[in-house]
Amino acid sequence: MLTLIFAIIYLAFGTILLVNARYLSRTRRALAALPPTPPAVTIVVPARNEAANLTRLIPSLLTQTYPSFDIIVYDDGSTDGTNEVLQSFTDTRLRTMSGGELPDGWVGKVHALYQATRAATGQLLLFLDADTALCDADALTRLVRRHLALPTGSVLTGIARIEGGGRLLVSLVPFVILTYLPLPLVERVRSARLSGMNGQCWMMERAQYLELEPHREHRADVLEDVRIGRYLKSHGVVPHSVDLQTEVQVWMYRNLPSAWVGFRKNVYPFMGESVPSFFLIHLTYLTAYVLAPLVSLWFVVGWYVLKAISDRMVHMPWTVTAGAPLTLVLGALLQLDSAWAHWTGRAAWKGRLVSRHVVERPRSPAA
Repeated sequence: MLTLIFAIIYLAFGTILLVNARYLSRTRRALAALPPTPPAVTIVVPARNEAANLTRLIPSLLTQTYPSFDIIVYDDGSTDGTNEVLQSFTDTRLRTMSGGELPDGWVGKVHALYQATRAATGQLLLFLDADTALCDADALTRLVRRHLALPTGSVLTGIARIEGGGRLLVSLVPFVILTYLPLPLVERVRSARLSGMNGQCWMMERAQYLELEPHREHRADVLEDVRIGRYLKSHGVVPHSVDLQTEVQVWMYRNLPSAWVGFRKNVYPFMGESVPSFFLIHLTYLTAYVLAPLVSLWFVVGWYVLKAISDRMVHMPWTVTAGAPLTLVLGALLQLDSAWAHWTGRAAWKGRLVSRHVVERPRSPAA
C-alpha cells in the first residue's frame, strides 16, 4: 500500500513536470510584433552592495537595441563601491537614486523598488535583480514582444537562465517549481493561491502597477515576488510564467555557502511562514524524497529521472544531476535551518534582519 501511495506521488510530480516542459516550449514561440511606436520601458533595479554584479548588468542594458527605454538603479545604502560603479556610466538613459535609513515595516528590496517606481516614466516597468543580465542586444525587444503577446492586463515573468555557483542548492528552485506548480493552470484557474512570479525578472504596465501598488501592499515580505504574484492575480492581473532563458541570465550566488545563507531567508516564508504549514510541507518533502527511496530502489530511479528532466530544462550540468541525493538532503536540512532562523529572529540578508516579526515590529522611541 505504501509503495502504491509513493508511486502515485511520483507519477503526479512527473505529470506536472512534463506538462510544464510542453508549456514552456510553447511559450518560446509566443512573440507579438512591435507596434509602430513601441511602448517606452523603464527598467527598475534594486542594488545593495552589488558593485560586482552591476558591472555585468548595466553594460548588458545599455547595449540594447530597443528604441525607447531608461534605467533606474536604486542604491539601497551600499557600502561596497556600488555608487562608484554607477557613477562610472555616463549614459543619460541611466538614472540613479540613493536611499537612507530603511523605514519601519519595510524590507530593503521592496522599499527600493517602491521608491524607484516613483520616478519611472515608461509605459511598461521591467523589474530586474542586480544579479541578472540580458543575454544579447535584442533581449529587451523580445521581452516586450513576449509581454505584448500575453492577454491584456498580464504580468510577464518566468524562468531565467541560471549561472554562477552553489548549483547543488540553486537547482532546487526550478525543480520545486517545475514539479509542484502546473504553470498552464496559473492563467486558467481563478484562485490566487495558484500563482507564481519570479522576482528576478517581471514586466507589467506602469498604470496597473500604480493602481495596485504591490510593493507598498507587501512592504514587509521578504518573499515579495510570490506574495505580489498572488496579490496581482487576486486583482485580475495574471502572472504568466514563460521560458526567458534566451533573454535573461542570473548569477544568484558565488558558491554553496553563499547560496545557503541566501536561501535561509526565503525558504521558511515559501513554506507558509507558520509552524503548522512548515511541518506539513517539511514532512511531505521528507516522505517523498527521503522515505520513499528507502522503500524501493525504483524511487531512487524516480529521483534521478525527475531531477534529470528538470535540470535539462534549465541547462544544469550533468554533475548537478548526479548529485541529486545530496541536493535533496541539503534541501531538507535547509528547511530546518531557515525555520529556526525565522523562529529566533535571526534570518538576515546583507546586514539586515528580515524575519517578519522583526521587520514589522516598531522601534522604541529611544532607538
